[in-house]
Amino acid sequence: MMANRSADAESALYCVLGDPVAHSLSPVMHNRALAHHGLNAVYLAFRVTDIGAAIQGLRAMGIKGASITLPHKSRVMQYLDDIDPVAAEIGAVNTIINDNGRLIGKNSDVTGAVDALRAKTEPASKKILIVGAGGAARAIGYGVRNAGAQVTIANRTPETGVRLAADLEVDFLPLADLQQSRIDILINTTPVGMHPATAASPVPDDILSPEIVVMDIIYNPLETALLKAATRAGCRTIDGLAMFVNQGAQQFEWWTGRKAPLDNMRQAVIENLQEFK
Repeated sequence: MMANRSADAESALYCVLGDPVAHSLSPVMHNRALAHHGLNAVYLAFRVTDIGAAIQGLRAMGIKGASITLPHKSRVMQYLDDIDPVAAEIGAVNTIINDNGRLIGKNSDVTGAVDALRAKTEPASKKILIVGAGGAARAIGYGVRNAGAQVTIANRTPETGVRLAADLEVDFLPLADLQQSRIDILINTTPVGMHPATAASPVPDDILSPEIVVMDIIYNPLETALLKAATRAGCRTIDGLAMFVNQGAQQFEWWTGRKAPLDNMRQAVIENLQEFK
């Protein structure tokens, strides 16, 4: 692996846009990958509340690519020039590619999540409950539905959840009614439990039982309150690291055309997660 080089006027710039982003480990992951290939480039995090203005800035400064995270994955689409068909069908973009001034929206969450899930269990024919109704829920819902799962959306705000369920042509369940649902796989796509509010869990512990596989897409902390409760209940668990690294690797390859150094990217995230313990 080559050492990091200092940024200069010729450096390519990549970034993550979201609110909040202080917790994001995308910079350490992507900068490790850029350094591995010796590229004159840097990846930064920007806290953004006005996504439209941020996209104007991205155009003006010639930023080569961007990751899009909460809460902008859906609303960013209106400011882009082209949307990849998969991202368009999902209704969420987590990656922007600047192709000589033309901004293209894509989504790497789909394969990132399905690959992480398949490492522990096959989603086909399983009853999957997705908690949340944001951009990540859209992508994961799309991915597991197309993998043959029976999907239900549960969300704190019924209107948002019902809308997503209708878009994906799947069922909706109010969070208050979780006890009435049979679940094979539970996937948390909300930020509940994310650093620094790590004591929170998106669902009551008493709905968990040993036959359920529990996946949390949060990677900071790696073991969320939900995953701790799932382990106590005897569930198999999937943390957010696999999805995070897989989707980031796809982004890196789209941006640079280079093979993503998966092991190095994963190690960069693990090393930096120690700071939050």
